[in-house]
Amino acid sequence: MRKYVFNEGSFSSYKVSSLTESREPILRHDAFSGDSRITVFISHKHSDLEELKGIIGFLEKNYNVKCYIDSRDPSMPKITSGETASKIKERIRNCKKFILLATEDAIESKWCNWELGFGDANKFKDHIALFPIKKADTSENAYKGNEYMQIYPYIAYFGQDEKYSDGKIIAPGYYVREIKPDRSGGIIVPLERWLKS
Repeated sequence: MRKYVFNEGSFSSYKVSSLTESREPILRHDAFSGDSRITVFISHKHSDLEELKGIIGFLEKNYNVKCYIDSRDPSMPKITSGETASKIKERIRNCKKFILLATEDAIESKWCNWELGFGDANKFKDHIALFPIKKADTSENAYKGNEYMQIYPYIAYFGQDEKYSDGKIIAPGYYVREIKPDRSGGIIVPLERWLKS
C-alpha cells in the first residue's frame, strides 16, 4: 500500500536519544572531515523536535547520512537576527541535500518557507525533498501541504503490488516522488539513490 503522507509517530521506533551530533555545523559536504556520509539539512519547526528525532534516526540508520538541524546548533545567535539567516544559508549550501520536515506547523512557519525558498534557489529540485507528516487523526486529503507536493519532490512509501506505468512491479520501499508539471503522473526514484545522487 502506498503512502504519500505519513502519520505523526510513524518513525518513532527509529528515534535518536540525542540531537547532539545533528546540531554540529557541517563543513562543505564534509570534504575536510573525512566523513564520507551524505549531508542533509533538515528544515523543521522547533515544536516538531520529537517527530524530528524519529526522522533523523530513520535516515541515519537506514541510509547512513549525516543530518544537520539548526535549532540546537550552539553557534547560532541566541536571538534570531540577520546573522541567524546568514548562518542558515551557509549550512544549507554546505549540505548536499535539503529535506523539509513538512508538518502542518512547518508549512505555516515563515522560517521553514524561507529555508525552502533558499534551498530551492541553491539546491535545485534534484536535491530537495519534502518529508510530509500529518496529524494521526486526519486524512491525507486534509493535509495542508498538498500544494507543496505538487511542485516539490517528496518522500513516499510504495508497498506490495505497486506497478510502474510499464507494468513492472515496484519493489516495496521508500522513494522520492515527483509529480509531472502537467499532473499526468509521477516519477519515482529510490530514496537511497536520491540521497547518493
